[in-house]
Amino acid sequence: MLCFWAKYMFASYFNFKLGLSDPYQHFIIWFTPLGSGIILLSIGLYFSKPIISYIAMLVLDILNTILLFANVIYYRQFNDFLTFKTVQNTGKVSQGLGKSTVALLQPSDILLWIDIIVIIILLVIHVIKIDPRKYGLKRPFAVTSFGVFILTLNMMLAETSRPRLLRNTFDRSYVVKYLGIDTYSVYDIAKSAQSNQIKKNANADDINKILAFVRKNYTSPNPKYFGKAKGKNVIVIHLESFQQFLIGLKVNGQEVTPFLNSIYHNKNTISFDNFYHQVGLGRTSDAENMLETGTFGISDGSLFSSLGSENTFQAAPQILRQKGYTSAVFHGNTGTFWNRNEVYKNLGYNYFFDSNYFSQNKEDKIGYGLKDKLLFSQSIKYLEQMQQPFYVKYLTVTNHIPFNMDEQDKDKNFTTTDTPNTTINNYFETAHYLDQSIKEFFDYLKKSGLDKNTMVVIYGDHYGVGSSDSETSALAPVLGIKSSQWNEYDNVQIQKVPFMIHMPGLKGKIDSTYGGEIDVLPTLLHLLGVNTKDYIQFGNDLLSAHRRQVVVFRNGTIVTPDYVIIGNKGIKGTIYDNHNGEKMTTFTDKQRQQIKELANYAKQLLHDSDLLNNRNLLRFYTPNGFIPVDPGQFNYSLNYQKMLQISKELSNKSTSLFSQHKSSTTNLYNTDAVESNRDEIDTVPDNILESKDKESDNSTKVQKEPAN
Repeated sequence: MLCFWAKYMFASYFNFKLGLSDPYQHFIIWFTPLGSGIILLSIGLYFSKPIISYIAMLVLDILNTILLFANVIYYRQFNDFLTFKTVQNTGKVSQGLGKSTVALLQPSDILLWIDIIVIIILLVIHVIKIDPRKYGLKRPFAVTSFGVFILTLNMMLAETSRPRLLRNTFDRSYVVKYLGIDTYSVYDIAKSAQSNQIKKNANADDINKILAFVRKNYTSPNPKYFGKAKGKNVIVIHLESFQQFLIGLKVNGQEVTPFLNSIYHNKNTISFDNFYHQVGLGRTSDAENMLETGTFGISDGSLFSSLGSENTFQAAPQILRQKGYTSAVFHGNTGTFWNRNEVYKNLGYNYFFDSNYFSQNKEDKIGYGLKDKLLFSQSIKYLEQMQQPFYVKYLTVTNHIPFNMDEQDKDKNFTTTDTPNTTINNYFETAHYLDQSIKEFFDYLKKSGLDKNTMVVIYGDHYGVGSSDSETSALAPVLGIKSSQWNEYDNVQIQKVPFMIHMPGLKGKIDSTYGGEIDVLPTLLHLLGVNTKDYIQFGNDLLSAHRRQVVVFRNGTIVTPDYVIIGNKGIKGTIYDNHNGEKMTTFTDKQRQQIKELANYAKQLLHDSDLLNNRNLLRFYTPNGFIPVDPGQFNYSLNYQKMLQISKELSNKSTSLFSQHKSSTTNLYNTDAVESNRDEIDTVPDNILESKDKESDNSTKVQKEPAN
């Protein structure tokens, strides 16, 4: 037990940021692993045979260490602790996680395992001898009782420092800080079970309050922009781990993202410079969910993984489908990652082109899937077959932690930073590569003529770097900030991500309104001429003249033009003046009232979104004119065959780019990707062509003549 206590203390002080602000909190944390640990190990004492008892205690110690170690690794990636839902759905996101996990390992991690290794060795060589005495029931019960006493004392101490800790949980780190990993894990499992029961008991009456809240905060569209993009194609480009500070940034005198900089300042681009990501544990899937559904990700895991297979959605693909749109997603990773192959059907996507539709060569992939330049170039043979207007999303992956690149893919003319942190140095190289990928795609749009009738939306999904002290220390000087002066305010500022809307005829500007990913869906739908008043969406139009400028993070942090309110603590939390970045210590009565109202609004916003999703309440509500999704109609293994079939049925009424050009446009795509060849750009893989469908076209090349 002492060994586990020691390594738990090591993890608490050197791996977790628990915010231990006073001696009393330090005192409490020394108790946190003892009660639950003693109770757990005491289970082994109930076995009558000594050898079984020793093995049981060793196994329990190993399992407890695995739990601690898993949380250490997870925390390095997400700055949060594992939840039951996250563990339960690991299989849905496990593919592709290996390299990222290995990159998170540190030499000091051996300290979490050294005691178990030593104990096993000492048992094997009989230095530690098994005590032949039997303990009966009294001694094990006494040990268990002592563990319960310590745990109870721990909870009492926690209550004195943080009243109603388990009732008003808004941050998992507080439960871990005051009660420990073991107790937190049990609490989280119980909370998850309770949530499942609540969902079973949900009824239509639960949605009325949510409807009232959403309608109260609805912002009407700006007449100047409403319908400006009506009937246009929409291409959403998801910039993986791409932060706002990359825009305009120079490293060694060179722009990191020269092409995106040019789009950002283009005369036909509306760019937002106070736009924040709002993801939680679902990371990329949370960003997708907000953009597609206008609701937040859930508080304790990924909505896609936990609820996406069964929940009812009223998402952009299905909304636009009823306006004549065809929809698709292009992503070079496996379709099961984040449960996308199931969720996209419930969102209403006609097609999902996952890794099966692209090159299977090992050298063409890195980290989480197909390299970005190859994704864009190899997607054209499918994109050109889609009926217009279409709503398309591209999910890039190369700019993903640990930001590794093959040497052959690096730009020899670009020199990255030389900071002590490899992750930071790599980040600028992968961001530069992503920028080049986007440029090649835009060049194609222009050559093919698609740019004339397409609205391109570009956004960063979440932060890429800055989650640890070592990263911020290396990053700060690059951004012109002294490392010693970096604080919580700066942490919030680097949560900004780019958001751009580019379209011919759109009057460009840099818009400084405060907003986030939750606001994207109503903004885009209004531009497309879709009235959103009857939909349940928790954001509001970024282009509306009367919108409320409040950004609520998933962890409860609030950003407005006036304040940055850290966490979900209102006036009792850490608050910065957003005009000058200074911490506020005194407040006027007016400011106190404003902060109180903001805190109440943020709490209600997140509560209602969680209630809506966790209880699947949209099954009880259908907006006027909306036709619910029938996911059974989609078969993503037959995307290509289905598109050819539709084109053939439409004949000369086909609106696909292929039909308009009367031949393929893949020859218009040029890429400098070393791995690329014309055959991969032009040719549909055999495994796709071999998918069984009676209407399929068995040609191995993209059609050179339109179907008739």
